[in-house]
Amino acid sequence: MTAPVGHLPALAAAVLQPGFVGTTPPPWVCRWLGEGLGSVVLFARNVVDTEQVATLTATLRAERPDVIVAIDEEAGDVTRIESGRGSSRPGNFALGAVDDPALTEAVARDLGAELAAAGVTLDYAPDADVNSNPANPVIGVRSFGADPDLVARHTAAWVRGLQAGGVAACAKHFPGHGDTRVDSHHDLPRITADRDRLDACELAPFRAAVAAGVQAVMTGHLLVPALDPHLPATLSQRILGGLLRDELGFSGVVVTDAVEMRAVADRYGFAQAAVRALAAGADAICIGGERAGEQDARELRDAIVAAVISGELPEERLAEAAKRIGQLAAWTVATRTARSTARDATDVGLVAARRAVRVTTARPETVLPLTRPAYVVEFEPPRNIAIGAETPWGLGEPLGELLPGTSTVRYAEPDVPADPGAAAGDRPLVLVVRDLHRHAWMRAAVRRAVAARPDAVVVELGVPELVTGAVHVATHGATRASGWAAAEALTGRVR
Repeated sequence: MTAPVGHLPALAAAVLQPGFVGTTPPPWVCRWLGEGLGSVVLFARNVVDTEQVATLTATLRAERPDVIVAIDEEAGDVTRIESGRGSSRPGNFALGAVDDPALTEAVARDLGAELAAAGVTLDYAPDADVNSNPANPVIGVRSFGADPDLVARHTAAWVRGLQAGGVAACAKHFPGHGDTRVDSHHDLPRITADRDRLDACELAPFRAAVAAGVQAVMTGHLLVPALDPHLPATLSQRILGGLLRDELGFSGVVVTDAVEMRAVADRYGFAQAAVRALAAGADAICIGGERAGEQDARELRDAIVAAVISGELPEERLAEAAKRIGQLAAWTVATRTARSTARDATDVGLVAARRAVRVTTARPETVLPLTRPAYVVEFEPPRNIAIGAETPWGLGEPLGELLPGTSTVRYAEPDVPADPGAAAGDRPLVLVVRDLHRHAWMRAAVRRAVAARPDAVVVELGVPELVTGAVHVATHGATRASGWAAAEALTGRVR
């Protein structure tokens, strides 16, 4: 039976997952919750601490008890709940380096318990991409690694752990964003692998996620000609329906990556991308990373209603999407009811970060441990837009606490001096890099510094594709926990 046209705005609102600005819900969000809005998504701009988030989510539930509260929290370099200080967990790449699925599950369970205590019910994690292209500018340490089997087992472990902690997991970015040199925030990546390669590599972690009972899957704005030569995955019925639903057997909620991202918005338009995603089989439209006002949400809602009226979007498809949102909402309510929201603080994140540190030494007897105040030079690469600009990173602070008197300087590409370590004098020199292999200017600066100071220590906070220096320390991530683990490894001291 077809619903009256008057019901369409509520159905359209049900499938939106908008963001908003502020640490309390604005009046329009509260009003929309009473008018059918099914979900909201939180970003760093909404977070002060977990207590404040708990108050925020309680306000939302006072308007709609089953509202889905999502967050983009990977517990690594991409963090929202700890954006102001850096994540207390090491992130996917570090967990993959340890390769202990029980540890990955424990870290994810700990995160789930923290998010659940704050009233969050859906996490846009884990990142299930296989980082098979070392030049990838947007995935990197967000992935568990470059081996499909490793990524698959840790994706499954993460899903089990997070959902055991009380929060629905959302594996991303389907069908796999790892083998690309293009960031979909800026343009449309093209994945050129054939179907056999996709089955063996990109799709393996998503199959594992589905088998583990993942509640949601996020689409990637990716053109994959072997699957659909014309449309990006987010807008492709072949990929969302034929592959994800029919072949992989996924029955949960399909969430789009943010529809304001240029990979789809520049080609199809902000509102039209949302309409076409729903028509292709998506159930929830994520917005608000960059467009976070009522006008943006209204533009999408009105476009969805108009598309149903015109026949472009079948009403049955919109109703099906809204039904799946309702089923996920019911799961979150049942999960919250069945579990205590109390959480005991643990140090599992730091334990995991310590286990992920790898030290490669050419002349350790003359370098380690560091016992005197050091001079730390941090090289800052161009920002990965997925990582919040407000999120701190580096080694200077933890090393300074363990070795008081340590000083730190940070250089971006235009500012690097001829000899970056000259000011160190006779102090130990520590060079901190992120993805050294991807940045020619950084490699040149490190070469100059190491030539002048052969005893310099190089600390890699990204993908350790290039190992150099008398001592090379790889943390497999730039989180606060990873920085502390590296400082402990350099000094032989434990926090």
